[in-house]
Amino acid sequence: MTDPRHGAYQSRGHRRASRAKRWILGVAAVTVLGLIAWPVLNYFDVFSDKGDAISFGQGGSGAGGDKPGGDGGKSANSKVLMPTGPEAKFTVAGTVPENGTKIAVTTLEGKKSGFTGKVWVWVPPEYKDPKYAKSGFPVMVALPGGAGYPTNYWMGTDLKLESSISQWSKEGKSLPFILAMPVLNPHPDTGGLYWDASDIPGQPKMGTWLTEDVPDLIKANFRTVKSRDGWAFMGSSTGGFAGLKSVLQKPGQFKAVIASGPDIVPDSRLWAGHDKEKGENNPNLLAQKLIAAKGPDVYLAFQVGTVGSDAQAKPKIEEFIAKYGKGPVKTKLSVIQGGGHNAKTYVPNMAGGGLIQWISEHMQGPEPAS
Repeated sequence: MTDPRHGAYQSRGHRRASRAKRWILGVAAVTVLGLIAWPVLNYFDVFSDKGDAISFGQGGSGAGGDKPGGDGGKSANSKVLMPTGPEAKFTVAGTVPENGTKIAVTTLEGKKSGFTGKVWVWVPPEYKDPKYAKSGFPVMVALPGGAGYPTNYWMGTDLKLESSISQWSKEGKSLPFILAMPVLNPHPDTGGLYWDASDIPGQPKMGTWLTEDVPDLIKANFRTVKSRDGWAFMGSSTGGFAGLKSVLQKPGQFKAVIASGPDIVPDSRLWAGHDKEKGENNPNLLAQKLIAAKGPDVYLAFQVGTVGSDAQAKPKIEEFIAKYGKGPVKTKLSVIQGGGHNAKTYVPNMAGGGLIQWISEHMQGPEPAS
C-alpha cells in the first residue's frame, strides 16, 4: 500500500528545490548587476578617495619622513632643501591607475602675485622610498595649452604624463620629477584671451604666480633641490611659450624646459600700450640678453609636429634655434613626422625624441642614502 505521505514529501522536496533554484538565480542576478554597475559607480567616483585629505608631511600618508618646517628648511645635505612650511591643505584629485600614486590639489593664495588659483601636484613613487628620505627631488612645472583655466589638463591620467615619468625613471630615461600643475591663466580664454604667463600691467600677475608662488608652494611642502639644477618647465602651445619664456627670463631659478609646439613671441592683445613690458617677456630678446651675459647655461628642448598648426610653428622654432642656439643657450629639436598640435602626440615623444633624457642629464636628481 502506498504511503500517502510520499506525495507530500515529494511536494515539499520540489518546493525546496524551487526555492534553492530561485535563490541561486537571485544571487547570480545580483552578481551580474553588480559587475555591470561597478564600472558605472566607479566612473562617478562612488568608490574612490577623491576629495579626501592627503598630507605629504610626517604626520600624513607618508612622504619619506619629512616634516614641513621641521628644520626650517635646513639639511645636512647641502644640495637638499627640506620642506620649509607651512603645510598646504591637499585633497586627492585622482589616482594613477598604473601604480596607485595620487594626484593632489590645493588652492594657493599667491603671496607675491596676489592671485589665487588651483595647483595640482604629483610625486613619483621614489619619493616615498626610504632610501631617498633625506634627498631632494627635481621639480617640473607642467603647463597646458588652451585656456589653462579652471583646470590644468596635465592632472588628468588620460594623457599619462605621470605614469610615463614613472616608467621613464625606471628605464633610466628621466629623473623622477615632482610635477607641479598650476592653472595657467586667471580666467577662461573667452574670445582667445590669454595672459602670456606674464605680469601684464593692470592684469593679474601670472608671471609671478608661475615662477614665484608655485615654486614657493612646492618648496614649502616637498623635499626639493636647492639650486636651479632641480627646476624645469614643460608645456604645450601657450604653456610651451610660458615655460620657454620663464627659463630665459629667470635662468638663475630654472635650468631647462621642454616646449611642445610653442609660440615664440608674446602676442596677447592685453599687451596693447605696453611695448616695453612686452619686450621684457619676449624669448628672442631674452635669449639675446642671456648670450650677451654669457650665462648661465639653459637647456631648451623643443618638439613640434608636421601637421596642422604645428606645421606653421615649425619654421619659427627652427629660426629661433638657428639664431639663438649658441653660447649658454643649449637647444635640442625633435620633429614628430605626422604629429599634430596635441598633448597625446607630445607626451610619448618626450622620451621617443630623447628630450626628457637630455634635460635630465643636465639636472640634479635624488641621491640615495649611502
